[in-house]
Amino acid sequence: MTTKPVVLIVDDEILNIEIASAALEDGYEISFALSGHQALEVAQAAGPDLILLDVMMPGLNGYDLCRLLKQDPALSDVPVIFTTSLQTPEAELLGLSAGAIDYVTKPFQPGALRQRVGNHVQMKRMRDQLAGLAMQDHLTGLGNRRLLEQRLQQELRQTGRDGGNLALILLDIDHFKQFNDLYGHPEGDRCLQRVADVLDRHMRRGRDLAARYGGEEFACILNGPDLAGGMAVAESIRAGVEALAIPHAGSRVAGSVTISLGVAAGRPARGALSERWLRDADLMLYRSKNAGRNRVTGSSSAL
Repeated sequence: MTTKPVVLIVDDEILNIEIASAALEDGYEISFALSGHQALEVAQAAGPDLILLDVMMPGLNGYDLCRLLKQDPALSDVPVIFTTSLQTPEAELLGLSAGAIDYVTKPFQPGALRQRVGNHVQMKRMRDQLAGLAMQDHLTGLGNRRLLEQRLQQELRQTGRDGGNLALILLDIDHFKQFNDLYGHPEGDRCLQRVADVLDRHMRRGRDLAARYGGEEFACILNGPDLAGGMAVAESIRAGVEALAIPHAGSRVAGSVTISLGVAAGRPARGALSERWLRDADLMLYRSKNAGRNRVTGSSSAL
């Protein structure tokens, strides 16, 4: 089933919202807000594909709201079309300089409005697809290091603001260089893909993320579990990889492929830095390796 794009209509006049909704409702999910401050809350909750934004509103006007939207990393890529009865070149220039992608004058022409909205939504979806490819590891299908670092900082910011726990797992395939030397890089690639599949099966919450961090190293972001919960997921991943029973005659740990894991978990403080969490998880991974590999070590110090 194809999900309809979401359009957020922001206007302090109900009649204008009804007219725009009538023109767009067949092809889009419609959200609306009656003020700039309400629009910020709705946009953060709805994650719109496009925003139709009235310029002249009491309190937070359209220009100032657009600037705030463009400063929010989660909303900065959402195209904004200004809607206004102002028809001067100066007004249009001011709107475009605030970050809008287009400018529509009132009263609306339904056909023209549908066409403009459709064009910009299609372009946004194409940009999103390209951005997704840039954030994906092509061998395993997981996220890549760039996505992992970006999402970790976002999750720390949101969890630090809203409360709750976060767990970060770093893991490494034991003696993977020897595996490649013995079996060749094509078999090494297949090994990476099978380990990635185990990780992917353990990402059970909507915001959980598994990524290839580099080479034979992977990472997972888990929303919700404390240290004990994060350690339990990490142990399940470890056992899952061991259960694959991929032969590894060059391992000094076992006769099959194993992994070592480090976990940093806890309740992030406001302003928590991703570098600190990565450093703590990496230290736990180092301790797992130093203690003999094929094990999980964790810390709740990354707060």
